[in-house]
Formats: sequence, structure tokens, C-alpha cells
Amino acid sequence: MAEEKKRTRRANGESAIYLGKDGRWHARVPMGYKDDGTPYRRHLTRPTRKELVDEVRRLEKQRDEGSARQPGKPWTVAKWLEHWVENIARPVVSENTYSGYEVAVRVHLVPGIGRHRIDRLEPEHLESLYRRMQSAGSKAGTAHQAHRTARTALGEAVRRGHAAKNAAALAKPPRMEEDETEVEPYSVDEVQSLLLEVNKRRNSARWMLALALGLRQGETLGLRWSDVDLDHEYLKLRRNRLRPKYEHGCGEAAPCGRKAGYCPARVQVRRETKNTKSRAGRRAVPLPGPLVVMLRSHREAQARERAAAGNLWTESEYVFTKPLGGPLSPNTDYHDWKRLLEDAGVRDGRLHDARHTAGTVLMLLGVPDRVIDQIMGWEPGGAARMRARYLHVTDPMLKEAARKIERAIWGAPENLAVDKDQDNEA
Repeated sequence: MAEEKKRTRRANGESAIYLGKDGRWHARVPMGYKDDGTPYRRHLTRPTRKELVDEVRRLEKQRDEGSARQPGKPWTVAKWLEHWVENIARPVVSENTYSGYEVAVRVHLVPGIGRHRIDRLEPEHLESLYRRMQSAGSKAGTAHQAHRTARTALGEAVRRGHAAKNAAALAKPPRMEEDETEVEPYSVDEVQSLLLEVNKRRNSARWMLALALGLRQGETLGLRWSDVDLDHEYLKLRRNRLRPKYEHGCGEAAPCGRKAGYCPARVQVRRETKNTKSRAGRRAVPLPGPLVVMLRSHREAQARERAAAGNLWTESEYVFTKPLGGPLSPNTDYHDWKRLLEDAGVRDGRLHDARHTAGTVLMLLGVPDRVIDQIMGWEPGGAARMRARYLHVTDPMLKEAARKIERAIWGAPENLAVDKDQDNEA
């Protein structure tokens, strides 16, 4: 028996299903509202009522879950990423986070997958991009940064109904092990060699804060004298120094012919510091006695520099400044670290390796985990993971463990000698 055409009064929001004059079954499915506030309905047509009902139910489920495509021309990946990074991410994330997103979008994601429609992007498209990036010389870490950026951006697209799935959440980024080198913290002897060289240099306390307490570069360069209490021997960490970002001051055409950072009329467009966002990052750190002495001496030396500079001094209240005042540049600070290692005759390493060294020394000294977490600024929920990453088991620690096993199982060394003599007599 042929299916019959039947119209009934529908409740608000209910889909309309009817047999059209063309002999096919049609449906109008309410999907929400357009940008101008008018209702938006999707039109479906199928040859049989059963097929149409199945498709209507599928679409209604997508609508109710918030995963259905919204009205309007579908976004391309490029258009969405550029919109997301500037209008959605930039107002709510830190400057450094935005910079990472912007580079990943502009350099890797838009050229690599930008032409795809966002609702047709597949995990395989991203995995192919990661392989091409590595073939072109990018490290696995760079591919991971692009992957994290895509996952965040596409997750927002799914929440807003522009795509039904997050392709980046399904894609597999490349393995990191091949790119990562094992961090080897500096030994106590190497730290002492650095200390001898540090004492000959300007801003000497800056390096000991890194090697002894594990302060991050941004935390150290953002430190102000109001954060330092030398009488009670502690300092408060509550802000980070940001990397400067410049724009041309000579006009949009850049007649100077240089990069923005080297433009003679360059303009700083990023604030100097930002407040530490995590509760664990905002912390009080105890100062060892020798560091208190170094900071007192440093304050006196800075006062002499200020007096000698006169009107040329740039007042800033930073603990560590340039010779004429003003905040230190992170880039200059990095190169100072490299020269320090070379002059001290110590193997080359990243500036961040000083933080690994400090954490390992704290563990070697038997400092409780909770105190290490406080000094290093690790969140309680992720502290165990950070300890696994930063605290390294050194050869002296392994040898001491072997000695403890020896004493527990075989007894004291003198007992071993007696046992050996008895075996020889037998």
C-alpha cells in the first residue's frame, strides 16, 4: 500500500515531515537561529518516509548535541584558524601563548591544510602535514605545537557548531623521543666552577638564583626590589618578564629595510611583565645566606651605577637591569649565560638546564617533596609529573643506593672482610 500524505499540527521546534508534489518525502528540521535572529531550518528530502525519518532523527541528535553545522557558507580551515587566533584566542590568552598560536597558524597550519573545508577535515590530513613538516626539517616538537594549536582551534569550532568532529583530537602527532635529548643537570663541581666565574661578573646574583633556587628566566628578570626581603631572607615571585615585541616606527613600508626588532625607530608593542597566572607560581622562596650577601652587594653596586649614570639612568625598580637601568632583555640574558659557561670552562647547555640542576640538588640534599614543589613553583596536581621531568637521578645517588643495599643485605664492609677470610681458611 502506498505511503499516504498526512499533515498534522506540530508543536514548536518539532520537525515537519510531508509528502511533496514531486512524489518524494520532505522534512523541515528546526536547527536554531541565524545571526540576524531569524529561525534556521534544514530541508531534507528522501524517496521514502522511513529513510527521511531516520535522517531527521540523526540531524536532530546532532542539533541537540551541538555538533550540527550552523547556517551560512562553510568555513575553510584557513578562514577559521585566522578568525580564531585573532578574535577568540588573542583576547583571553597570554602574549606568549598567542605568539605560539600565531606562528603555528601562519607558518604551518594555513599553508598545510588551509584549503580544506572545516567540516570535511580528516585526521589523515593533519598526520600528512606533520610528516611533511618533519621531511622539511621541522623537529617533532614543532609538529606537536602545530598539533596542539589545531586541536584547540578545532575544538572551539566544534563547540560552536561549525564542525561535527575535532579532526586534530583524533590525529596522532609524531613521537617526541627521537627529538628529545636527555637533560644532564650540572654537577656540584660544575656549579662551583660557575660560582667562581659568576663572582667576577655584573649581575652575579642573577645566575645563582637560577642555579641554587631554579628560578625561571622570566621570574628572575621580572623581579623587583619590592619583591625582595633581605632582612627576613626570602623573595616573592609574582610576575614574569615577557619577551619584547616590536613594530616598525618608520612606517608601514618599512623604509629602513630591517626587521622590526632592528628598526631605528622601533616601537615596543608588548608590555614588559605579566602577573603569574597560577597560584603555585605566586610563591615565597627562601634565600640561602650567601645569596642574601650577594643581593646586598648587588643592590649597593646598582646604587653606584645609578649615581654614575645620572640623568642617563632609566628608573625601573628591577633587581637586574642594564648598565644604564631599565629591564634586561631575555635575549641579552641568554647570550650572557652562554658566555658564562664558556668562560667558566663548563659544558654548553640551555639556560633552562640551570632549573633542572637546582631541582636535582634539592632532591640530592633530601629536601621534602612538598618543599621542592614550593620552591620550584609546581601545581599540586601536576607536581609528581614535574618532579619526574626535572629531578634527575645522578651517579652519586645511584652509588649511595648501592651502598645502602650492600649494608642492608651483606652487612657492614668489615663483616664482609671477615666472611672472606673465613672462606679462604675453609
